[in-house]
Amino acid sequence: MSELTNGKLKRVESILISQPKPQRSSYFDLAEKYNIKIDFRQFIHVEPVSFKEFRKYRISPTDFSAIIFTSRNSIEHFFRICEEMRIKMPQETKYFCLSEAIALYLQKFIVYRKRKVFFGKRTILDLKDSFLKHKKNEKFLLPCSNLGATVVVNFLTENEIDFQEVMLYKTVASDLSDLTNITYDMLVFFSPLGIHSLYENFPKFKQNETRIAAYGKSTSRAVTEKKLEINVKAPLPDVPSMTAAIENYLIKSNGKPNS
Repeated sequence: MSELTNGKLKRVESILISQPKPQRSSYFDLAEKYNIKIDFRQFIHVEPVSFKEFRKYRISPTDFSAIIFTSRNSIEHFFRICEEMRIKMPQETKYFCLSEAIALYLQKFIVYRKRKVFFGKRTILDLKDSFLKHKKNEKFLLPCSNLGATVVVNFLTENEIDFQEVMLYKTVASDLSDLTNITYDMLVFFSPLGIHSLYENFPKFKQNETRIAAYGKSTSRAVTEKKLEINVKAPLPDVPSMTAAIENYLIKSNGKPNS
């Protein structure tokens, strides 16, 4: 497959971003600047695990003295289950969050200043000292999705921390059937799940002249595993964002804008 036509990359007229449409985005500026069509479509979404499914674990959130949150979704679905069970977590419950942003999100569900909340900068390793300090007296619950939390589980196991993993939500492929007869010059992906969704919806997908943009190493790996060609990559040392990477490509394929 070659993109070269008379020595130039083939022009891009339309791009599909595999994410929900934001209220504000530099993609809008890009569309206007290069006079191209940029659409947004969520390729994956989160579904709750039903209360009936949760009951199969034969546990209650109040059986645990500490909760580990790895994302906002884990917080939302943990307290959803609590609400469905009509229980309130004791004020003494401790909360361990991977980042400050996740910890602050707890304010939607608890009186933050009255609770014991611990958070790291980004990863579970940031919380190692806090876990080791409390592991003798606490029983931890780890709410997660169907994708699990391998790094966190490995950390807890290696440090002999008493915990239980529980699936409270699922990340699944969205229905994209309405796109069957619609084509785009470029598809932009941000996770391996987006690639999985593409093939779950369109098992016979052929790249042909469609350009593929991939953000992150795991996404790029998922693209190449499907034997697709990556035309735009981010982040790179000199190209930190996907919009910057796409613009670099557009300059080559469409030419520099007049303004």
